[in-house]
Amino acid sequence: MRFPLHDAIGTADKVASGRRQGEAELVVRSIGSLALGLTLAFGGPACAQDLQDRPAPPPAPEQALPTPPTGDQIDFSSDLLEYDSNADIVTASGEVRLLREGNRLRADRVTWNRKTGQVVADGNIAVTNPQGDVAYGDRIELTDTLKDGVVDNMLVVLDEGGRIAAKRGTRSENGVVTVESAAYTPCSVTNSAGCPKEPSWKITAIKVRYDPIRKRIRYTGAGLTIFGLPTIPLPSFSHSIGDGSDSGLLAPSIRLDRVNGVEVAVPYYFSLAPNRDLTIAPHVYTAVLPMLQGDYRALTSKGAYRVQGYATVSRRSDDLVLGIVPTGSEQSFRGYFDAVGRFQLDPNWAVSGSLRYTTDQTFLRRYDISRDDRLRNNVTVERIDRDSMLTISGWAVQTLRVGDDQGMQPVALPEIDYRRRFNGLLGGVAQVQLNTLAIGRSEGQDTQRAFAAARWDLTRYTPLGQEVTVTAYARGDVYNAHDTIDTAVLSYRGDEGFTPRGIAAAAVDIRWPFVGAIGGGTQRISPRVQLVASPKIANLQVPNEDARAVDLEDSNLFALNRFAGYDRFEDSSRITYGLDYAIDLPGVAVAATIGQSYRASERASILPSGTGLDDRWSDFVGRTDIRFRELVTFTHRYRLDKDGLKIRRNELDATVGSRRTYLQVGYLRLNRDIDELEDLQDREEIRVAGRIAYGPFWSAFGSATVDLTDKSEDSLSLSDGYDPIRHRLGVQYEDDCLRLGLTWKRDYQRIGDARSGSSYLVTLALKNLGR
Repeated sequence: MRFPLHDAIGTADKVASGRRQGEAELVVRSIGSLALGLTLAFGGPACAQDLQDRPAPPPAPEQALPTPPTGDQIDFSSDLLEYDSNADIVTASGEVRLLREGNRLRADRVTWNRKTGQVVADGNIAVTNPQGDVAYGDRIELTDTLKDGVVDNMLVVLDEGGRIAAKRGTRSENGVVTVESAAYTPCSVTNSAGCPKEPSWKITAIKVRYDPIRKRIRYTGAGLTIFGLPTIPLPSFSHSIGDGSDSGLLAPSIRLDRVNGVEVAVPYYFSLAPNRDLTIAPHVYTAVLPMLQGDYRALTSKGAYRVQGYATVSRRSDDLVLGIVPTGSEQSFRGYFDAVGRFQLDPNWAVSGSLRYTTDQTFLRRYDISRDDRLRNNVTVERIDRDSMLTISGWAVQTLRVGDDQGMQPVALPEIDYRRRFNGLLGGVAQVQLNTLAIGRSEGQDTQRAFAAARWDLTRYTPLGQEVTVTAYARGDVYNAHDTIDTAVLSYRGDEGFTPRGIAAAAVDIRWPFVGAIGGGTQRISPRVQLVASPKIANLQVPNEDARAVDLEDSNLFALNRFAGYDRFEDSSRITYGLDYAIDLPGVAVAATIGQSYRASERASILPSGTGLDDRWSDFVGRTDIRFRELVTFTHRYRLDKDGLKIRRNELDATVGSRRTYLQVGYLRLNRDIDELEDLQDREEIRVAGRIAYGPFWSAFGSATVDLTDKSEDSLSLSDGYDPIRHRLGVQYEDDCLRLGLTWKRDYQRIGDARSGSSYLVTLALKNLGR
């Protein structure tokens, strides 16, 4: 231990220099021991009975003394150092500063009574540890062991922003710190103007005990106070501090709905390892039996995965009819399983998967877990490098739609797709693709498909600035189909047994952009023409599994094949023309596309009527995007009938407002007059959502979806032209450490035991409580 004489400022005649060094060592050693213990002991969130910042400034790093060469040595400085030889008392006063192993202390005065062994530091005490946490106190008193200490009016402010304070605190030899009449909060204690305010929430307790080995704070006689009002008693409560996580209860959720009654869920979190955790949440209801939920998560060196499950016993609807009372009454096991993960085995190989299964069609809606009408399951192995990709996948679907037969749902296993790119081939880019797919059904048609395809693209620019792209495409297919009679739609069946097919196409795409300055911005006008030639293809001789929903859109107007999948290929020679327009001004951007195509061949099209592509002249299709600063975004997609310009597709998506206050509107109408069975049915609906922020922390929000379809648009629709599907309204308070909200939701559709009706959800989230 050392004492730098040049750092002590005082009068030499008040203390002998030889005696001064030893006495100063003992005083500073006492302060350093307690400072280190207290600061590290409260290395977590903090609050105070007196929550506001203390006037004592913490010792700044640039003002700290040089670091002692060993941990046992302490450097300090003071304005005055005195020794009373009669009372045997050493006193350091006036800006006393101390440094030990990165821990810094400042105080107005430090006194050591050599007769009693008492060491006292008082007056605007501030202690800072190497992590940046600051402890404040009015008085620190040590015993003669120099290991135990008592602090009056203590406040510890963490570098992370939390604080803990008490009227009195003690530290034992094993490092355990116990404080009395204490409080804790991670919330801000000042408003945006810097004025003092009550924290949104805090935990007050008769006694708080901190164990630095377990890094956990335990409260006795505690209570949760929200907005200054005692709310929830917590007789015995604890939470972890620091960067790691620890096991314990999470914030509960409360819900009320017509079907299940009052629901209370209290999750318990198990910290199994730094990379693994488990959450068990029992859901207790007043109207039905309880349900158990479990969530397991893990992060490995190769990837991550999550497994979730729900399990209960309740009455299940047997018929799933839309009547008033389901006919089923037997209690049975019901549940849901959901697992997802991805693993990067090396820089090229990866494995991913998503598995979802439920015991019946209405469980997810009944317990408000999900509104999905089908559950997709997929497992994929893939290899990707700079110029090639190999994907091996398997797919399965569980339908949750009323009236759908699960036996007719396809299982795709395997699906193998390989692609390789060749740059610079004949001046362009070539790609080879090999693909095979096997689809099976327990009660329907089975299909196997394999093909090999090659595509070559060459892009050049003319002296006048036109962008010309030449494309050549060729493909050979082999199909094998069984039980085709089980497919109700004739055009989807294909021929029984093995069927070969050849595909060829060539295209020239010319784009001529004109760019110029306008109004302080930039304007671009790009006329575009595409010529596609393709011979007649045996489309209806092969099954159609992946190209059943087709519609002319701006996204596929210039596509080589305007069918979505591989089983159908547009086999007509055609010319497509259109115009792209864009203008970018300060704060404003507009982009628009419009186009039409003409089919040269007079033979009948395989495209269903009403899709916009069945006649020689297609419908007009377009899209408009408008953005005004960060205030307005607007997108309009449309299709106009070539005869009379009647709107066949009208889709609007608009957002107006800021991040805190906004309105979102979505509208869709498909009015295509399709007179044959096709997967994409006509529909009309409107979606509205919004949030209004008032004050710095409060907001009201809502959303609604309404089905506007009637029988004139879809003969199978049960809607009368105005059929609300669901709505949601709520109010929420959210600041830096608290989220409190109330939500009212109403479902208007009834499917089996998933009845229509209202539900209410109370949300309370205490942020930064534990780690």
